Amino acid sequence: MRIMVNGQPKEYDKPLTVGGLLQALGIDPRTVVVERNLEILDRSSMDGETIRDGDSIEIIRFVGGG
Repeated sequence: MRIMVNGQPKEYDKPLTVGGLLQALGIDPRTVVVERNLEILDRSSMDGETIRDGDSIEIIRFVGGG
C-alpha cells in the first residue's frame, strides 16, 4: 500500500488505521490533528479509520507560543 504522509511517499505491507500510522511514526494522537484526503478526522475515530492505497495524510502538530 502506497500513501502520502505530509507530502512524502510511504509504503506499508499491510493495511493500517490512522491510529496505527501515528503509533508507527511515534506520534501521540493527542498532540496532532489528522487530515485524510482533505477531510479532518475526529480524534475519537482514528483507531477505526482504515487508510487505503493512494490516501493522502496530513499530520498537523499543535505548537504553543505567545
